[in-house]
Amino acid sequence: MTTPLALRDVAFRWPGTGAGGAGFALSVPAFAMTRGESALLLGDSGSGKSTLLSLICGIVQPQRGEVELDGEILSALSAARRDRLRGERIGVIFQQFNLLPWASVEDNILLALQFAPERRRRTPDAPAEAARLCAALGLPKGIGATPAGRLSTGQQQRVAAARALIGAPPLIVADEPTSALDASAQGAFLDLLFDQCRAAGSTLLMVSHDARIAPRFDRAVNLADIATAERSAA
Repeated sequence: MTTPLALRDVAFRWPGTGAGGAGFALSVPAFAMTRGESALLLGDSGSGKSTLLSLICGIVQPQRGEVELDGEILSALSAARRDRLRGERIGVIFQQFNLLPWASVEDNILLALQFAPERRRRTPDAPAEAARLCAALGLPKGIGATPAGRLSTGQQQRVAAARALIGAPPLIVADEPTSALDASAQGAFLDLLFDQCRAAGSTLLMVSHDARIAPRFDRAVNLADIATAERSAA
């Protein structure tokens, strides 16, 4: 069985940085997740969490080492193939949700399938699956036709989760998805998210600075324990 995610001897420095210039570099000797696992990655602002997510999603390529996503080494693929793999194998819940405010809830959710033929094949009745996910995530019946810009923050968050989950991608990456919620809403959202990840058999990697939610996950990892970050002075 292929691993959903593995990083081996990865090193990355943002272009244009180095001796005598301001910049940031990150190295990760080893990090991996097992199928169906949930992990919380903890780190302060500026610790390298965003850089690590960019490496995992294939947005940037390491100068050394390899990132393996669901059996594929990202650096061995063309840029077009990496984009396709990202769309097929990763569902991302962005911190700012990144919904199209003028588009309906249903259209926002189905957008995840537009460039992901494998996910479309796993979702033969996509509108019905979008409606099922909305209901499972606690959204009101009939919300599918509502423009996303008219939703509350909590509702937008759940639509973003449905968009990530549709088509059952092997890996769900959530970037600070609960930062705008109070403790009660945060707990309710995480319960629903875990339920849907388990139902789909998806691996969940959530990035946060909030250690209070760590007991909900199979394991919590401090970024400083798996990675070395270097910031050069200007």
